[in-house]
Amino acid sequence: MSTTARAAALRSRTATADPIELEARHGAHNYHPLPVVISRGEGVWLFDTEGRRYLDMMSAYSAVSFGHGHPVLVKALTEQAQRLAITSRAFHTDRLGAFLEALTRATGMDRALPMNSGAEAVETAIKAARKWAYKVKSVPEGRARILVAEGNFAGRTTTIVGFSSEAQYRDGFGPFAPGFASVPFGDAAALEAAITPETAAFIVEPIQGEAGIVVPPAGYLRAVREICTRHNVLMICDEVQTGLGRTGAMLACDHEGVKPDGLTLGKALGGGLLPVSAFLARADVMAQFTPGDHGSTFGGNPLAAAVGLAALQTLENEHLAERAQREGAHLVASLRALRHPAITDIRGKGLLVGVQIDPAFASARAVCEALMAEGVLTKDTHHTVVRLAPPLVIERAQVDQAVAALGRVLERLSQRTITPEPALH
Repeated sequence: MSTTARAAALRSRTATADPIELEARHGAHNYHPLPVVISRGEGVWLFDTEGRRYLDMMSAYSAVSFGHGHPVLVKALTEQAQRLAITSRAFHTDRLGAFLEALTRATGMDRALPMNSGAEAVETAIKAARKWAYKVKSVPEGRARILVAEGNFAGRTTTIVGFSSEAQYRDGFGPFAPGFASVPFGDAAALEAAITPETAAFIVEPIQGEAGIVVPPAGYLRAVREICTRHNVLMICDEVQTGLGRTGAMLACDHEGVKPDGLTLGKALGGGLLPVSAFLARADVMAQFTPGDHGSTFGGNPLAAAVGLAALQTLENEHLAERAQREGAHLVASLRALRHPAITDIRGKGLLVGVQIDPAFASARAVCEALMAEGVLTKDTHHTVVRLAPPLVIERAQVDQAVAALGRVLERLSQRTITPEPALH
């Protein structure tokens, strides 16, 4: 068979094959998606291959905070792609400086180092913290320790999973890098007790997303800030999921008026179009990087810079943090009004909300599958929590639609739970 004939046969098989079956046959089985095949997105809506419409209540873990195909961001992407997409950082470009200026101005941080994924931003933060500890704090070489919070999720690189408290994330992937220790999330006293002269930094999510939308006690971040300052320890906030308006403020740490020494951003920074992340820090921390210390072929490329700049401008121009605060408060109030016994807790800030489901009633996965049949898409976490974290452009009526769908699902599952088995004759 000729090359042309083989290519035609491949196209024919691909066009008629079941996409789910193709994934299962040719891909790694490292995800367990809901049984839906998405082919298009528009705003807060997703459409499957049959044309059915779904309300996106997950927004790709905040990566689609601006909605699918936001016209301003698509315009920035396409115009920049036609001009210049990538050169690597071997040369200056006319896009990067403006992006970095907007990013530092929006966050109040001194300097930014662009990367691609959120995990890369966290890895960059780890390198910066260690070198700062050796060169500035005078920790003996090779002895720097970084504290993290139990229940953390910062990505899936080998360094990061090495300090995870989730057994599955670690199983089979060791040996792991030393120099990390965990303290209970939300417990400032435990943090202070764990600090030694060799402690370089404390990396913490202001709200833990993957752990189940876990909000720490009021005043926790302020206490962490005071402790880190007093002990000369870097406070690094991982805001890859919570940053850029998601919780009703530019940064989740803004709710307590806290300014960290280092900050990681990602997901929403790419406007739902491509991976863009960054590590930001005060000047003396970032100054530890010299040419050759760190880099990325794609980090800070002009396409990413153009989209990231447009994303920051759109966040401000459309007042999306304020919308998240307003619609998030309505979402939580509406969920509480359901008063369904299967819901044991509702927690979060802004449009980052977790609904805890009593496992004796149903798994959160079962609730998500039932929501899919109602035209609402989201994903569970830890088998017991349904995430409700839609694009920040969501309207009030769409929030109400999602809550009403959850109410119907819980009622239907309740009836299934209490329906007796048919008698045997």
